[in-house]
Amino acid sequence: MTDAGWGASMNRDRDETARIEDAALTRAAQAGDVTALGLLLERHRAGMRAVALSVLGPGPDVDDVLQDAAVTALRRVGDVRDPAAVGAWLRMIVRNAGRSLVRASVPVQPIEDLHVPATDAGPERWLEQHAMRNWIWEAVEELSPALRLPLVLRHFSTGVTSYERIADACGVPVGTVRSRLNQGRAKLATALAATADAPHGDTARRLRASRIEAHETLAAAESGRFGALMRERWSPEIALLRGNVPVGDRSILARGMEGDLEAGVRQRLVHAVAGRSLVVWEMDLLAPADDPGHCPPSVAWVMTLDDAGRPHRLRLSHPRPVRAIQVLTPV
Repeated sequence: MTDAGWGASMNRDRDETARIEDAALTRAAQAGDVTALGLLLERHRAGMRAVALSVLGPGPDVDDVLQDAAVTALRRVGDVRDPAAVGAWLRMIVRNAGRSLVRASVPVQPIEDLHVPATDAGPERWLEQHAMRNWIWEAVEELSPALRLPLVLRHFSTGVTSYERIADACGVPVGTVRSRLNQGRAKLATALAATADAPHGDTARRLRASRIEAHETLAAAESGRFGALMRERWSPEIALLRGNVPVGDRSILARGMEGDLEAGVRQRLVHAVAGRSLVVWEMDLLAPADDPGHCPPSVAWVMTLDDAGRPHRLRLSHPRPVRAIQVLTPV
């Protein structure tokens, strides 16, 4: 055999060894071993960075996309059908994330195109299908509220995922959002290791209950019982926040909802996220037929819960400024 032949044979052997090792690490990660996932990310970091650079070019967005890809890999590792080909799967996640970032940065893109209704391919599907879902949420709950909120919006909502919308919802600059996401991802890895053997709540059941609660809340509003429902189910100290600043109480919320309904605005739940301390209801807004520009296309109810599991603080996030009225906010 020639030198070239020996070299080709050795390369094939190395590739086959790498595939076997990848397969073993992937199966361990699917079984809940966060250390195995970390080893996989480290093994393929160079290839993932090369893909990010090819899509985005040099800059800080490369690191952001790689960090997002790491969290996505954690949540979706159970989806890998060919464990030996996990490297290609990781590079695909980076490529898709980079392309999404490029599309979102195009200034002429209509804002409506950025709204993604819930589908079977949404984040809740991964939470409901994989055994890791309860463990992940247990770790998320270990984060401080300041780190938990941007991380949940970034990785589990469908519409409040851009840095700008997260910044608006949290009432902080975009740079602070980036910093908190970096800290949150780092602390999440530590929390996963710390909670691996802890009892985990039933996330799927909590999510189903939250969806029912959202539908009941909208039904109560349309029947004129929104105020009564808040008194029965929400904290007596419920406050509407704009960013981190309180701007109204229960009476303001009731008047805002009544005003929207009188104007012909209706809401429809399209996506829900439900943790023990944080709930997000993403709604389509249906404007009156005779005034289609009356309200923005959607709104996210971002609710912090008290120790009894009741909504305690409510933030509303819209994709663009409201032309006429703002849903559930004073006019």
